[in-house]
Amino acid sequence: MRPADLRHPMRLRRLAMTLSGLPAHPHPSVELEQYSTPGDVAARWLFEIVRVGDLNESTRVVDLGAGNGVLGIGAALLGAARVVLVEADEEACATARDAVAGSDLEDVVEVRCARVDDGWANEWPSDIDVDLVIMNPPWGVQTPRADRPFLVAALASPASHIHLLHAADATHPAAMATDAGWETEVLLEAEFRIPAAYAHHTKRAVNTPVRCWRFSR
Repeated sequence: MRPADLRHPMRLRRLAMTLSGLPAHPHPSVELEQYSTPGDVAARWLFEIVRVGDLNESTRVVDLGAGNGVLGIGAALLGAARVVLVEADEEACATARDAVAGSDLEDVVEVRCARVDDGWANEWPSDIDVDLVIMNPPWGVQTPRADRPFLVAALASPASHIHLLHAADATHPAAMATDAGWETEVLLEAEFRIPAAYAHHTKRAVNTPVRCWRFSR
């Protein structure tokens, strides 16, 4: 991630390799459900977002619950005008900053260490302009309803489009979006490979089906 020529047209495979090579969170938390989006899934998803016209050189992107920044950094690599990575975990913030330090993405990507809570739903931060919210929030497996602050904040944002990755069997995100007046569609279905990162995992990795939702208004 150090060369100065990162921001140029990328083929899918190259983007997937670049995102897969980003530094991982050094100490992921099971309570925060810190599973990074796999590079191949992130690349396919981002290419679909470009295809439908929601991501281009004028798009201002906010990645909520950004983790190591894989989604937001991917959006920047595909030409987004501005990207803000919002992440509560300080180690993850440092990891994301390290990923872009010294590259031409450093002036495009801002890492904001902040917790997404009810305050974001009541009043979206006035200093964060946004056209597109993208996120793979905690799904609420370990902590019930952990995804709700992210969903509510995104739906209350001034963005025109929200792109969300969630478990394939989760029905509440689309229901919440519809109730808030957004149009919903499934943009992509994929297998999410979750590595054995925590003590409670008994297998090396597990594949779980996911859906990538597009909410628009």
